[in-house]
Amino acid sequence: MGNVKENVKVKMNNTVKRGKAGFFRVVFSRTGVIVLMLLIQIVIILLLLIWLKDYFVFIYGSFTLASFILIIHIINRNDNPIYLMTWIIPILLIPVFGALLYFFVQLRLGTRMIYKRLEVLIRQTSPFLKQNECISEELEILCPAVAGLSKYMADYGGFPINKNTSVKYFAVGEEKFEDLKTALEQAKDFIFLEYFIVKEGHMWNTILEILERKAKEGVEVRFMYDGMCALTLLPYKYEEQIRAKGIKCKTFAPIYPAISTHQNNRDHRKIVVIDGHTAFTGGINLADEYINVDVRFGHWKDTAVMLKGEAVKSFTLMFLQLWNLSEKQPEDFLRYIDLDYSEKAPGNGYVMGYGDSPLDSENVGEQVYLHILNNARKYVHIMTPYLILDYEVQQTLKFAAKRGVEVIIIMPGIPDKKYAFLLAKTYYEDLIKAGVKIYEYTPGFMHAKSFVADNDTAVVGSINLDYRSFFLHYECAAYLYKNLEILKIEEDFQNTIKKSHLVTLEDCKKLNIIERFAGKALRLFAPLM
Repeated sequence: MGNVKENVKVKMNNTVKRGKAGFFRVVFSRTGVIVLMLLIQIVIILLLLIWLKDYFVFIYGSFTLASFILIIHIINRNDNPIYLMTWIIPILLIPVFGALLYFFVQLRLGTRMIYKRLEVLIRQTSPFLKQNECISEELEILCPAVAGLSKYMADYGGFPINKNTSVKYFAVGEEKFEDLKTALEQAKDFIFLEYFIVKEGHMWNTILEILERKAKEGVEVRFMYDGMCALTLLPYKYEEQIRAKGIKCKTFAPIYPAISTHQNNRDHRKIVVIDGHTAFTGGINLADEYINVDVRFGHWKDTAVMLKGEAVKSFTLMFLQLWNLSEKQPEDFLRYIDLDYSEKAPGNGYVMGYGDSPLDSENVGEQVYLHILNNARKYVHIMTPYLILDYEVQQTLKFAAKRGVEVIIIMPGIPDKKYAFLLAKTYYEDLIKAGVKIYEYTPGFMHAKSFVADNDTAVVGSINLDYRSFFLHYECAAYLYKNLEILKIEEDFQNTIKKSHLVTLEDCKKLNIIERFAGKALRLFAPLM
């Protein structure tokens, strides 16, 4: 009996020690420092307001008047109405803070500087992304709707639709991982990698070992990861560790302990480019959960594609555009473009690699999805981890179903973010009543971002069905038309649906009152999530 008590006491002491260690790790980590600095800035603002309390009536009155003028301005903006409403509510409820926050976010001084630099880079790379007129003429005869999309993407998105491109689809992260290792081993000239999430473990350590070895062989290796990794997932000064291995490395938009608007624009893309002729993209990041080595939310379902051929140019130049945002010396873009694709990748059908920037006025990622929904004749099958819809997408999904198109969405069965899942469920009932079928992937978490329609059109990329992907993040994807691999994407969808639960109206009513209220309340902040 005494041994049992002693063991329990030891376990309790160890638990307390781990708890203390975890607490101190958080407090003294980069995350803790940044949160502390942000809190200090907020306290300074509050102290400033207290210092000016004698002028409170005048200040509050002035801001209230300014808020009404500001609301008139917001209503007349040519922008998404739901996004505008998200600003109107806080401005009405808390005029001083609401107005200050709006001016701070909308002035976007740092973002404007980045956009000017990006505009220059886009102009420099645009000569390499001209639409082939012969392909345009083919599409006009074959399918005017796709020809119209091609014209929009070339003129406003900056990305051409190509032939001479082969495609290989990966239904899970494990499949992509194997082909990625093989392709990296075959690199002779250069390797570019750009990822949203990178985490030390089997997947990343294996890839890093290959990259280090290729760098020693004389292959130019560039690696760029989003600044959120540096905040929470990777060791301190990780860039320096990577550079010590002979690899060029950058953190995109590092998180600094200062209130800034451009830090909200994350690099959500997943891109690998090898020697200008091979590219990977999709939803799969560089962490063990993506290949189911680390099980976090049940089975992790994700998708990706490997491209070989002419469409790789778009991903090469997308990478170089963001890489050169912080570079002062001009880049020799031509050096990284393989100009002879016809023999290396005869391919079939049409492929368009494309990206979306939060800094311009074109919501390219959303427009491509809307185009697919509006032009589908038989079915649109969607896999997405998040369902946070603006009015246009919600109505287009419903309209497609109402006009007889089979619209099916597969969502996670086990979510990674419970608040986002509660918010997504608030759309279920309205969509189901319109004829949209919603399934939840029973084995675990659905992280894939893919559309497939009518056996002739598909998109695989990084673009979620939510506001952040449509309006705030840098994104990318591959659009496929009349490509044989589309049939494999649909086959994977059918295999996935067999492992998923059909959500009914009765299921929607099973949510308790707290969950229903929380989900609906979160709709107020949906554009910020």
